[in-house]
Amino acid sequence: MSLLELDGVDAYYENSHVLFDLDMTVEENEIIALLGRNGAGKTTTLRSIVGSTVTRREGEITFRGEDISSRSANQISRKGIKLVPEGRRVFPTLTVHENLQVAAETAVDPRPVEEMYDIFPVLDDLRGNNGQNLSGGEQQMLSVARALVQRPDLLLLDEPTEGLAPVIVDDLLEVLRNVVEEDVTVIITEQNVDFVLELSERAYIIDKGANAWDGTTEELENREELLDEYLSVSTADEAAD
Repeated sequence: MSLLELDGVDAYYENSHVLFDLDMTVEENEIIALLGRNGAGKTTTLRSIVGSTVTRREGEITFRGEDISSRSANQISRKGIKLVPEGRRVFPTLTVHENLQVAAETAVDPRPVEEMYDIFPVLDDLRGNNGQNLSGGEQQMLSVARALVQRPDLLLLDEPTEGLAPVIVDDLLEVLRNVVEEDVTVIITEQNVDFVLELSERAYIIDKGANAWDGTTEELENREELLDEYLSVSTADEAAD
């Protein structure tokens, strides 16, 4: 039994039809890349999984074999699915430690807050700093840590490297590798293709709200025509030639 399955999912914002008959399968402890151009439907896919914002969903979404398609966002969250949205959304006037404590207090079975400082050493030195005084990279680390303290089985990351300096992206890459060692499955949407191909094992490409391709990231790295057609990018090596 797969951890998560999307079977023929359609999603709407009011009268706008955004996802069309979307299929996806995610196994335990995988990192799945969800790729596509801006507006392709990546964020809507994540929102459909967690039951957030989307006006209407059709089709079936199952988590550990249970149909969660009609569940509320709060019910889905309590089953162990957490979304780290684009834009980070930390509490600006709370300290790093207080941000983590609030997340722990709203969890069914939270991890000790102190464990987050082992996973994110940079946050240990900043535990007394307010969220609004953190850099973009530090806020992103805090956003992921807040999700992890709630002990998720499935972590959804929406554009985690957006606006981050390359050195911070490298730090985040290492942190996310460690996250999977904590028995957390990850789905990640990302415009930084080199970053996500290095991190993930399999990829789905969405184009205009529908499945366009899926396979291993190793296969995708060798299919430049797919990267050009659906992502309008080339790999770093090719760009350097």
